[in-house]
Amino acid sequence: MNHRILIVDDERRTLLLMERALRDLQDEHEDIEILTASDGEQALQLIEAEQPALVYLDVMMPRVDGLNVCKTVKASPDMQDVYIVMLTAMGQEGDRQNAKQAGADLYLTKPFDPDKVLKIAKEVLSL
Repeated sequence: MNHRILIVDDERRTLLLMERALRDLQDEHEDIEILTASDGEQALQLIEAEQPALVYLDVMMPRVDGLNVCKTVKASPDMQDVYIVMLTAMGQEGDRQNAKQAGADLYLTKPFDPDKVLKIAKEVLSL
């Protein structure tokens, strides 16, 4: 099974926190690969090339925002099985609806609970 996880965020601090949260999982399962991207354009390239099973995706980013990345991925027959968790500081109901319409599988608001990030990854990757 594919155990690639992609973390996409333009804030270096968030990328590091997410990586740290998932490192325990990587220590337990050697076949887990954690990839990172700092903008939507880079994210799309990595998703297409690496086909991660799980993507933690920030909404507000330079070049291509997270909602458009999500729409693009979910519209592609080759990539629609990618599980996408939207990460955002915006927790309004309208924001949740936008993410759902874009095809997001889950919606997490920042600041996030590292244990929840880990739990989601375990569930999605069936670990």
